[in-house]
Amino acid sequence: MKKRSIISIILLLAVSGLLLSAFYSVKKVPRKNIGLQLYSIRDSIRRDVPGAIAKVAKMGYTFVEPAGYADGKIYGMDPVEFKNLCMKNGMKVLSTHTSQQRPTTKANWDKAMAWWDRCIDAHVAAGAKYIVQPSMGGDAYKSLDSLKKWCDYFNAVGVKCNARGVRFGYHNHSGEFTTVLDGQTVYDYMLANTDPAKVMFEMDLYWCVEGKKNPVDYFKKYPGRFILWHIKDEKEIGASGKMDFMSIWAAAKVSGMKYGVVEVERYSFDQFTSCAKSIEWLNLQSYVKLPKK
Repeated sequence: MKKRSIISIILLLAVSGLLLSAFYSVKKVPRKNIGLQLYSIRDSIRRDVPGAIAKVAKMGYTFVEPAGYADGKIYGMDPVEFKNLCMKNGMKVLSTHTSQQRPTTKANWDKAMAWWDRCIDAHVAAGAKYIVQPSMGGDAYKSLDSLKKWCDYFNAVGVKCNARGVRFGYHNHSGEFTTVLDGQTVYDYMLANTDPAKVMFEMDLYWCVEGKKNPVDYFKKYPGRFILWHIKDEKEIGASGKMDFMSIWAAAKVSGMKYGVVEVERYSFDQFTSCAKSIEWLNLQSYVKLPKK
């Protein structure tokens, strides 16, 4: 009986040691400098901004990319208040998605430029380094003449942003890769007709692949243009098996990527769980290298 007790104690200690070892191996997974596009929690954040930001921080995200700018405020908050809320939770506001349609008259141009002035002021106050236009109007996909006007517009906005120490950029969907105008793919035309000193690009990896293109090909053809990445999958990051993230990451340096931003648009779980699983997966991949804060 005594011998059995000793054996039981030894086994218990061995199991405890294994569990403790497993616990610490999980704890040692590095916390990478990964941001979250807050459109990923679009339903929740509009109901409870402080509560949503606290949950995002607890997942391990280090910065956020809001998609809720309007009338000088971010999710209805003063930009400085929103910045302080994020900082209180250990995160910063790095970039943002916001947009203004291309003006077609002189009066509309002046109005649009005034809108951008106020927008830039708000984002400087929030501490953002990048302002990203997430899409273009349908006319951009109808003719090269119209697309050229969009490129000229983006160059002009880029000048305004540069003057305030902010970079301006554009975020793609799949249409930029599937639309061909006079033999030129929309995305390639945009890269060729925007000034690299004025317009950077936030490559949405998933939408590029959905557009039947390889992000790596663009990184090599237009090195240094893709300062931000939208790290995205069909649903949670890494779950679909459709995205060859390993080969994409191998070309991170040539792309010019400085920051990676997770965006989850569709979900297998609730929005917060899907975002949490996405950063967990990225943290576990040894090849996922991201610049530090």
